[in-house]
Amino acid sequence: MQNRIIEYFISLSKIPHCSESTHKLLEFLKLFALERDYIVEIDSVNNILIKKEKGESKLALQAHYDMVCMGKAPNIETYVEDGWMYAKESSLGADNGMAIAMMMVLMEQGADVEFILTSDEEIGLIGASAIELELSASYILNLDFEDEGIVCIGCAGGADLLGEQKFEKAEAYEYSYEVSVLDLEGGHSGVEIHKNIPNAIKVLADYLADKSVKIASCHGGERRNSIPTNVVMRLSSQELLQSSDLVNVKLLDESLEVYESDEFLNLLIAFKHGVATYSEEFNLPDTSINLAIVNFENGMASIECSSRAMSDEGLEEINEVNLKLFEQYGFKTSIEYKYPAWKPEINSFTSIVNDAMIEEFKESRYEAIHAGLECGVLLEHYPNIKFASIGPTIVSPHSTHEKVKIDSVGKIFRVVEGVISALGDSYAGS
Repeated sequence: MQNRIIEYFISLSKIPHCSESTHKLLEFLKLFALERDYIVEIDSVNNILIKKEKGESKLALQAHYDMVCMGKAPNIETYVEDGWMYAKESSLGADNGMAIAMMMVLMEQGADVEFILTSDEEIGLIGASAIELELSASYILNLDFEDEGIVCIGCAGGADLLGEQKFEKAEAYEYSYEVSVLDLEGGHSGVEIHKNIPNAIKVLADYLADKSVKIASCHGGERRNSIPTNVVMRLSSQELLQSSDLVNVKLLDESLEVYESDEFLNLLIAFKHGVATYSEEFNLPDTSINLAIVNFENGMASIECSSRAMSDEGLEEINEVNLKLFEQYGFKTSIEYKYPAWKPEINSFTSIVNDAMIEEFKESRYEAIHAGLECGVLLEHYPNIKFASIGPTIVSPHSTHEKVKIDSVGKIFRVVEGVISALGDSYAGS
């Protein structure tokens, strides 16, 4: 079935489905399910439930159908090298498209399980937060994890922190420049936040830390849940500037309209991007924050960050620290898309999933993840349902370096088949 899954994934990659632009994929999936004698329900926020007419499955499989579009995406051209699938100069969308391709194979085979496809997960778990679908299932297997051989039993909660401030015009210094940091590695702001991946905004801020400058404009970062790869700033400087290893400096032959921007730049310098505290219990970051997006235009500055924590208490703490930092530099603040942590738990369902994982991989382990799976949000809507999360090995999601291990896809599909079989749901199989 692995080849069939890959074929379906490639077909999915040709349908644009960036967050907030998923209508074409929704219609494709709806038609695909209807043609295979499934019922399709769509709620007011475009979550999709696919099920058999008289289905009373114990199990629901769940994934999101939007993707983070980086680089040339949604124009995705896939290729395979050394057992891994990549996309040329774009994010791949294996997060979470490979899960959808697995579901398509199961629908093709008539599996009597419920399929839940949530909308706009990548921009704040929007679909899961407002879900209105009625389920029969007692168990939900989320397919958004990114490490084979592991059963995920908990995840971080998160929030987006926003700040803005208006700055007055200022007298320009002698020299005008465009300074930039471009094409850094990037990565996922949760599962890769501990890897010390350079943040383009912080690299530029640190470069300017000991220099007298006034800013004309600044635009940096791509997505709130991605470590920034690019930033471009136009400024006037009191001194001559030189390029460094990561910072490109271009002298401009023009006078710029600049602003009294010290508080903006000083906030970027003071901001502690990355892991704030570490959890020895789970051997992963406990709290973290990503300095994600900055914009400065016509004197109006805005900053967007994403915070994460393995507990609701930890989330409150890191939010409070960073909101105070914003306010210290005169920024007005707000919070968007706050979602709860999923407290780790081993139960009867996670044991079934773990047994299926051992059957395929000969070993398995439980882990929690420092990222925002939808399980925590869905658990608030379905408190009597038990959750677990698994998935194929995906590296560097939310970046142009995203790749998926191809043989991992087939293995995880067989684990899903094992879970369906263990729960006794009707399934013809391969």
